[in-house]
Amino acid sequence: MNYSTFNPHQISIKNNCFFGLPTSIEQSKIVFFSVPWDVTVSYGEGTSGGAQAILEASYQLDWYDFDLPQAWQKGYATIPIDNSIKIKNDSMRSIARKVIDYLESGNDLNDEAIAQELATINQASRDLNDWVYHQCHTYLSQGKLIALIGGDHSSPLGYIKALTEYHQDFSILHIDAHADLRKAYEGFTYSHASIMYNVMELPNINKLVQVGIRDLCQEEMDKIQADDRIILFDDWQLKNNIYEGISWQNQCQNIIKNLSEKVYISFDIDGLNQTFCPNTGTPVAGGLDFNQAIYLMQTLVKSGRKIIGFDLCEVAPDKANPDNQWDGNIGARLLYKLTNLMYLSS
Repeated sequence: MNYSTFNPHQISIKNNCFFGLPTSIEQSKIVFFSVPWDVTVSYGEGTSGGAQAILEASYQLDWYDFDLPQAWQKGYATIPIDNSIKIKNDSMRSIARKVIDYLESGNDLNDEAIAQELATINQASRDLNDWVYHQCHTYLSQGKLIALIGGDHSSPLGYIKALTEYHQDFSILHIDAHADLRKAYEGFTYSHASIMYNVMELPNINKLVQVGIRDLCQEEMDKIQADDRIILFDDWQLKNNIYEGISWQNQCQNIIKNLSEKVYISFDIDGLNQTFCPNTGTPVAGGLDFNQAIYLMQTLVKSGRKIIGFDLCEVAPDKANPDNQWDGNIGARLLYKLTNLMYLSS
């Protein structure tokens, strides 16, 4: 970026870079990396278009940030969205939909009728994970911090795997409506509903702290109770605490004390109240207010902990009304704030 000619007070140029920031990869400290993938979504589709929706909405944000006023100068670069991944996603999604329709009709997961389709989707997901891993490994080896934009919540598995090779010990702050601890949901080994199950199979992760969870199955609760690395702050209890006079400040401090010095944030947009993300794939009533989520992350940084990376997943555009950019707008604002807080903590 040529800071002598760039004017942060003027309109953003639509240059296919998040927030219109024309920083080169070489100049950057943080890179935006998109994964347009939602093959295994189990309810609403469209999160494969989340990164593009956030990109388009990001141009209209103002650059001033109350935590990092000169954020636009810090060196944020965009890795172009890979359209070949989106094309493969759309092809694989049609196959996955056949599996889901078959199961929802009351048929058995182990039926030979869907064996080939299941194998195809699981292999495609492994390939996607490998691609994400190698892409992230490349940028981590250059000393970059990575902001990954999904896609469904299966998208960051390869990224987190790469981080385990650069950090010997870190914890995960997981904001979500769902626990995502199912094993091979609907037969899909790398389902969006299995991301945290798969993450906890990786080395070097000492804690998974889950916040805002309000929709889970008995299998997931059993895993939470059996694994002392997993700490649950469900949405029901968080809200009850507020109603009973326990401040959000105190609750945030209680959440954060369970995290180690290095923290990875995995942020599923449906962790927020659905008014902020009405088109996400699996919306659930309840959830965090936008400012509650921001305050939690600000408190994390103020505690002296270091954000080593993050993902923002499950944003989906309004397909019925393409002019409605609300979901992308919220996603863009979360992305900018998360990025700025990661920079501050580094």
